[in-house]
Amino acid sequence: GVSSNGISDGRYGCHIQYDSLDSLLNHPCCPLTPSLSPRKRTTSQSKTEPPLLRTNKRTIYTAGRPPWYNVTGTTFKEAFVIGLCGGSASGKTTVANKIIEALDVPWVVLLSMDSFYKVLTKDEQELAAKNEYNFDHPEAFDFELLVTVLRKLKKGKSIKVPVYDFNSHCRRKEWKTVYGANVVIFEGILAFANKELLKLLDMKVFVDTDSDIRLVRRLKRDISERGRDISGVIKQYNKFVKPSFEQYIEPTVQVADIVVPRGGENFVALDLIVQHVHSQLEKVRVSWSALASAHQGQPLPKTLSVMESTPQVRGMHTIIRNKDTNRDEFIFYSKRLMRLLIEHALSFLPLKPVQVETPQGSVYEGRRLSGKRITGVSILRAGETMEQALMAVCKDIRLGKILIQTNHDTGEPELHYLRLPKDISEDYVILMDSTVSTGAAALMAVRVLLDHDVQEDKIFLLSLLMAEMGVHSVAYAFPKVRIITTAVDKKVNHEFHIIPGIGNFGDRYFGTDAPSDWYESDDGMDY
Repeated sequence: GVSSNGISDGRYGCHIQYDSLDSLLNHPCCPLTPSLSPRKRTTSQSKTEPPLLRTNKRTIYTAGRPPWYNVTGTTFKEAFVIGLCGGSASGKTTVANKIIEALDVPWVVLLSMDSFYKVLTKDEQELAAKNEYNFDHPEAFDFELLVTVLRKLKKGKSIKVPVYDFNSHCRRKEWKTVYGANVVIFEGILAFANKELLKLLDMKVFVDTDSDIRLVRRLKRDISERGRDISGVIKQYNKFVKPSFEQYIEPTVQVADIVVPRGGENFVALDLIVQHVHSQLEKVRVSWSALASAHQGQPLPKTLSVMESTPQVRGMHTIIRNKDTNRDEFIFYSKRLMRLLIEHALSFLPLKPVQVETPQGSVYEGRRLSGKRITGVSILRAGETMEQALMAVCKDIRLGKILIQTNHDTGEPELHYLRLPKDISEDYVILMDSTVSTGAAALMAVRVLLDHDVQEDKIFLLSLLMAEMGVHSVAYAFPKVRIITTAVDKKVNHEFHIIPGIGNFGDRYFGTDAPSDWYESDDGMDY
């Protein structure tokens, strides 16, 4: 659930960097027991928590993110935000991790208020070095940025979170990208101190821990992890931490829905919190099978472009649709069609007039892409087969990947993995899937791109073969998305196979038997 290649798993207390989807799926084990050791960090922590189960051979997704939007493509359900407030070293992070562990729901985001400390001026840094700067005062935090980020996250958008370095008292250059929250756990000493912030919290939990215990924890943390001396820590505690707690933090207990004495050891209180969150997360199901009859008899949308069925194109379709075609020929002619499709799609990109000088010294009136750049995004696994053709046509193109699988209990598509290039919001995006049947996987992929602030009219959905039903579904939900294909078949059968169709594209291309849980439009089963 992150755009960068980092995935954190709060349920099992580990953070792993993945360089590729292959390494993600084949990562060695992590312990299957929650980490109970105290936090050790010199930077702020804000992270995404996809539910993973790690064995000694591979990483298995135990749950994907179910649709957070309806058939019109509109987000119908905001993330549930839990606010955790309490004094410094009261055990807020421990409580947060215990809640994540007990919730057992897909895609939890932990957002720390520590990420939103203001960048200190030179004079303030000198004060901080002498333990003369008050980090526990409301003025120490960038509430404006915090409210903006949390509001976007609650609405399901991709956000960037600053990483604060406690040693240099600066924000690091690289910010963390966080996306895909069903539940957001927001923790901080002043989590309840801002009115705009309080409006975003669905549940407010105050962690109440004895002041002596908090002081001992703070001494251990600041000495061992932040390199400070004992006299400096005690001085700062007496001068700033204790007075700020009494003035700004302790009074906010009045707005709390639940007060948790003893922090992470209070299992009764934690159980109550988890029960309440589960009751609030009872979600409205979207009937994707209802898409099948929703647009029957409607004319095909104007945003659809079908490549001209020349004798060459017709001949290639004859070969790849033939069940007796061997794998070598299937791959060869599929690649030829993909290349033609991508060349056709590029003709829809806006071009601006330019003048260039030829070697003969003459001026040529030409055209050049008017946008910033083009990015390709494939819907795994079969969409990946189109990447080679795209790279052959577009030099140095950036690529992203989205993995969507089916939940056999609900019949819904679920988002399991995404990796998108940085700053994709200004790009023209070519979204690739080999075939589109009902359009459910394509709908989810488009929604992900929109959540990352890609403009709808800059998304081009490319597929070798589509069913009319899938075309209508995508066009109905996202009327500005350009849909481009080499052919449109009329029917989808009760198993959601395109008729007459092409068979299971992924199996035929890769020479495999598709796992039954792949929710991809390439197998004619992307309902």
